[in-house]
Amino acid sequence: MIRIATRSSALAKAQAAQVGEMLGGTELVEVSSDGEVGDKARFVRGVERALLDGVADVGVHSAKDVPAELTEGLMLAAVPPREDAADAWIGVGSRLENVPEGARVGTASLRRRAQLLAARPDLEVSELHGNVDTRLRKLAEEDIDAIVLAVAGLRRLGRQEEISFSLPSDSMTPAAGQGSLLLQIRDGDEAALRALEPITDGPALRELTAERTVVSLLAATCNSPLGVHGRIELPSGRMSIDAFVGVPDGSEWIRDRIGGDSTEPTLLGAELARRLLEAGAREILERAEAMA
Repeated sequence: MIRIATRSSALAKAQAAQVGEMLGGTELVEVSSDGEVGDKARFVRGVERALLDGVADVGVHSAKDVPAELTEGLMLAAVPPREDAADAWIGVGSRLENVPEGARVGTASLRRRAQLLAARPDLEVSELHGNVDTRLRKLAEEDIDAIVLAVAGLRRLGRQEEISFSLPSDSMTPAAGQGSLLLQIRDGDEAALRALEPITDGPALRELTAERTVVSLLAATCNSPLGVHGRIELPSGRMSIDAFVGVPDGSEWIRDRIGGDSTEPTLLGAELARRLLEAGAREILERAEAMA
């Protein structure tokens, strides 16, 4: 039986269980997270260690948490069908434009902070950490008017009824990989690779490849105020990619969109990265890191 490594959070276990159902039965191996609050790579390290130590065969990650450069000895083996990649607003208002002036919004994401303040500089954006249940509880108990979470996580936890509205990509470009799961295995594990092949979704893999190419070429980290979202239009097979780069206070930002043949996702992502760099994206990210 295939052993799947997963963190112990409710969302991580729900994602691993979803993969297990696709594979027709697996054993879940729970691991702990390492690192400091705000260090998104900590979500990945424990699972990767379980793979490298041989106590699990497959690691299930939220793709947006996985650094662009994969850990030595491990490989990306599969990307299942993608969930909705959008960000969800939970709280007062029915769209961003009619949220009350000065509303207090909780988020731990610099990407979300930058885009919220770029669109609505009157908002008071405060730092809010914790898993999905913790953040929803803080919204109910603390002096916060709204929070922003990924639609995908809420749907996977059966909490989609909490969503007030989804934020459109032109005002809140999702994180690279948001809504996607990334499955890792040890290099050379042919049995695991064959087992995962049937659940790989071609369009989701190409979208993720393009997005991660942009992240890599911009030398961004999981905490950079960078949004990248690829979408393949069926049946045409054409891909469009939206990108946002900004500083945390929303005072400076770049948006761009590119379209092209989805069969060359790396080339398409590279072209978008080139355009962003020519427009000053690297300098903006450096200023963002200094501000953070």
